[in-house]
Amino acid sequence: MDTSKNSAEPQSEQPAPAAPPGRGWRRWAMDTRPLRRPAYRRLWASTIVTAVGSQLTAVAVPKQIYDITGSSAWVGAASMAGLLPLIVFALWGGAIADSMDRRTLLLITNTGIAVTSLLFWIQAVTGLGSVSVLMLLLAVQQAFWGLNAPARSASIARLVPEDELPAANALGSTVMQTGQVIGPLLAGVLIPVVGLPELYLLDALALCATVWAVHRLPALPPLGASKRRAGLREIAAGFRYISGHAVLLLSFLADIVAMVLGMPRALFPQLAAETYAPYGEGLALGLLFAAIPIGAVLGGLFSGTFSRARRHGWMVIGSVVAWGLAVTGFGLSGSLWPAVAFLALAGVADMVSMVFRGAILLSAATDEMRGRMQGVFTVVVAGGPRLADVLHGTAGSAFGPRTAVAGGGVLVVLLTLVLAAAMPALRRYRV
Repeated sequence: MDTSKNSAEPQSEQPAPAAPPGRGWRRWAMDTRPLRRPAYRRLWASTIVTAVGSQLTAVAVPKQIYDITGSSAWVGAASMAGLLPLIVFALWGGAIADSMDRRTLLLITNTGIAVTSLLFWIQAVTGLGSVSVLMLLLAVQQAFWGLNAPARSASIARLVPEDELPAANALGSTVMQTGQVIGPLLAGVLIPVVGLPELYLLDALALCATVWAVHRLPALPPLGASKRRAGLREIAAGFRYISGHAVLLLSFLADIVAMVLGMPRALFPQLAAETYAPYGEGLALGLLFAAIPIGAVLGGLFSGTFSRARRHGWMVIGSVVAWGLAVTGFGLSGSLWPAVAFLALAGVADMVSMVFRGAILLSAATDEMRGRMQGVFTVVVAGGPRLADVLHGTAGSAFGPRTAVAGGGVLVVLLTLVLAAAMPALRRYRV
């Protein structure tokens, strides 16, 4: 096991002393110890507004493209147009995050995302009506986000001690998942009231809060070497580092297994139209898409039940197995409400998995590699569900949606147990 102790790294601000675990119900509620540390609190607070604001743009872009073209195929093409820049710049952004002050990189990239949102607003309010311009802006925005995400995640290990990493990840993930629930609902309410262009403007204004919060962070220069490059050689070195550290490799493989084989969202429309049609197709579709994020939020709110666990490897294994079992239960459900309950349980399991996979990446990697590890993590998180859409869509057409979903869940359980048995590094990992 290769573990880099966070406590050995210099802290830019004197943190407040951590409070002992609470008693009674407080032990079950969200672990807020990281919020006692001013630098982390600023970084986390900036996500509260932008988690919702980013979802406004995420709704507005496909809605505007569909309004222009009347074609769902163009909406899908736009999604793929943003994927390649995200993958390329997340990998490169990880190398950059290991070679320069991460605070400076966050300032540059958050400003770039804000300017892109402003350009989205300008093209919408002027009635340009160009799908090409929308796809170009989306590609630029995803490139900035790819550069931003590794630096943001890698910075957390410099702001909180190692034993608080799971709690810090739970706090951040809960906010993001809450944004995925509230943002689309808010967009649906605002479009008839203020119009679609103003969604872009609200996102740009929200990003100003993020830029200000990042500006107030301490400097986060690279530790050790004073100057590093950020080219293809450094990106390749990141992949070699993963292959040489079994616990890191297994944490990525666990997520790939869970997302590619067990994310059934591509089949939600068919299930809503066929299996759950008696409940109302619109209601069923909305509940299916909302169930996993709602479960994840609930898992975050009660993260005190697991965030202090020290056997991080077993927590990842157990949560991925639980995800697979919940997805299997969803696939076997012929009634809507049990199906929604199983998806919500899957969301809880996904939150636990995210918390401890993120903690492993931050604690088991040295600081000079954390940016590159987070770059790969970003690619896996963004690319896995898209591969799952293709796989589940094909399997659903061939075998039926419920069989495809249940079969995928079973495969998740089996492959995770095989990985855990064959490669003991993950189950032995603890802090």
